[in-house]
Amino acid sequence: MRELLARAAEYGVQVHVWDLPPGTRGLYDDEEKRIYLNRRLTYDERRSTLAHEIGHCHYRHDCTSPSGERQARAYAARLLIDPEEYARLERINPDQHWLAEEFSVTPQIIYDYEHHCLTRLRGITYSRARMGLGQWAYRAAAI
Repeated sequence: MRELLARAAEYGVQVHVWDLPPGTRGLYDDEEKRIYLNRRLTYDERRSTLAHEIGHCHYRHDCTSPSGERQARAYAARLLIDPEEYARLERINPDQHWLAEEFSVTPQIIYDYEHHCLTRLRGITYSRARMGLGQWAYRAAAI
């Protein structure tokens, strides 16, 4: 959690735990440079929500749109999930809920990581693609 709070501070954003309406986990206010987290969240929910809201801050979203939500979800997943640790744990148990517990995140973060950050081709899983020589930052063969 300290790393996430430090990341928010790097952006000049204050994080507040607040009494938000039911069903609202967090909010990012670009004008105020504040992230609000619902005080009723569990540790894993708070961690996941904070990473998501930092994603909105990173992309300077001022409103919620489907593309903005996708960007923030992918950002949070990349921020919270280490690809080598994910590959190691997925070999033990690929269940999303179990993986979420191991990473101290919500199952949604695991789903977002699998959906937005991984590419699976012919029994090999790739993450963090980029163009050019050595284009994959991480590659793991399925066992």
